[in-house]
Amino acid sequence: MPESNAADARIIATGLYTPPHSISNDELVAAFNAYVDRFNAAHADDIAAGALEPLQPSSTEFIEKASGIKSRFVVDKAGILDIERMAPRIPARADDELSLLAEIAVIAAREAMRTADLSGDDLDGVICAASNMQRAYPAMAVEIQDALGVEGFAFDMNVACASAAFGIETGLGLIRTGARRILMVNPEICSAHLNFRDRDSHFIFGDVATAVILERADGAPRGEAWDILGTRMKTKFSNNIRNNFGFMNHCERDTGAAADAQDDPFTDKLFKQEGRKVFKEVVPLVGDLIANHLEDVGVAAGDVRRFWLHQANLAMNEFIARRVLGRDADQDQAPVVLDNYANTSSAGSIIAFHRHRADLSIGDIGVICGFGAGYSAGSVIVRKAA
Repeated sequence: MPESNAADARIIATGLYTPPHSISNDELVAAFNAYVDRFNAAHADDIAAGALEPLQPSSTEFIEKASGIKSRFVVDKAGILDIERMAPRIPARADDELSLLAEIAVIAAREAMRTADLSGDDLDGVICAASNMQRAYPAMAVEIQDALGVEGFAFDMNVACASAAFGIETGLGLIRTGARRILMVNPEICSAHLNFRDRDSHFIFGDVATAVILERADGAPRGEAWDILGTRMKTKFSNNIRNNFGFMNHCERDTGAAADAQDDPFTDKLFKQEGRKVFKEVVPLVGDLIANHLEDVGVAAGDVRRFWLHQANLAMNEFIARRVLGRDADQDQAPVVLDNYANTSSAGSIIAFHRHRADLSIGDIGVICGFGAGYSAGSVIVRKAA
């Protein structure tokens, strides 16, 4: 049966925080290749003897062909490009200071709140939906709630790159049970979980934060509004995208190892994926999810004015759009932001929505879709109401 097109809730504002530092592919490749040259020189004897495979250099052409990414924004540039470190420098903050993850979420949230002319008193709850939380507890959402002066409740949730779509669905459910407005934020410091010494993934991620405000649809909208016509979620377990870093990793360490061991014991716990398997399995999963969702809501795929898709890989998005539409979609119908932002996990589809919706007309329909590790995927069908 088709879902009702009567909306219970609306999206009334979004916010975006972009870090001040950008790293081009050329800069990233130069640092990576310097590391490769040094590693191969240091292990020349083992490589010559066949005991060790030499590391292979990266290139700008390889990165753009593999992903469509040209640059990425990061919270720290110098640490990533330092071949002695190859990781962002993020100093610890005192417990009475605002955490970095909360700080960037608050900036995005305040932009959304200014757009909607709202204060903390106008919000009933905060959802922090992101791939990698800065800590286990206190919840990042509760810290963000406190910084914004929001009464009520707050909680964290993690469904990897689909977290924003799942966060919108969760906010919709809270509104259906009595909340007036919900703030959903997606702070993503993805550079902190990336192995910049891995040729196959060193270019993938960037840092950013986004925010979405949901409001009960019980009257005429006061400003811009996007009615939520339907949401649909899907998960399917897979090890093909994985991050094993967590609070129990310190229990795995060999306490007898030398304190100055050259190899980082946590490197193999960072982001890893089987890219070809992910592509092969995720494209049909997401394409079919969107197509079936549109059919059940009673919207023809050809009537969708815009698709705001997760920004992980250009070819993947092209194949998903083709699977839904039965033809290629141009960048007007499926806009791209990953060329400048790279993969920003849960925030990617929201960046696309934030930056590429102003030209749409009242009545136009769009799809916000996030997908990634888990596997997880979420589709949100919206219609411009004002």
